Amino acid sequence: MPRLKRPERTKRFIRNVTVHTPFVRMVTYLLVLWAVFSLGVYIAESDQDGTSILSYGDALYWGIAAFSTAGIADAPVSGAAKAIGGVWIVIGSMLFFGTIVATITTYFMKPMQRPHRKIIDTIEYNLEQLGDLTMEELDLLKETVDTLIEHVEREKTRQVFLQNTQ
Repeated sequence: MPRLKRPERTKRFIRNVTVHTPFVRMVTYLLVLWAVFSLGVYIAESDQDGTSILSYGDALYWGIAAFSTAGIADAPVSGAAKAIGGVWIVIGSMLFFGTIVATITTYFMKPMQRPHRKIIDTIEYNLEQLGDLTMEELDLLKETVDTLIEHVEREKTRQVFLQNTQ
């Protein structure tokens, strides 16, 4: 297999992470929940005296600082905002750190879930060894390849049929 240049490897890595891991979905959930919980804190704090959350932007900032465990000096004043913020801290932290763990785990487990890569690697290796095969082994290889081609053609036909019926 030819070596990929660095930009190509980076593009391939990003594509693999976005397509084959839950990263995009989890980050989307995180952003939506962050906006919703921040709105809840802002609404709960909007009519409170002594609050430092004076705008939706302040609530968004508080939401990031709260779940990321960065620590914040200004806590919400009202009991409702504290409850909403507490739930957000727990859910946001779990989702944030869960996203990291799920993405890394899925990314590194993906090759194990795709045995076809091992099949292709084995075929490539064996093709390099063709000169060492006997006539009997070459005949067996031909039969196997013919069967593989028939199987691939049937599978392609089945997939086209399924696409046309949807």
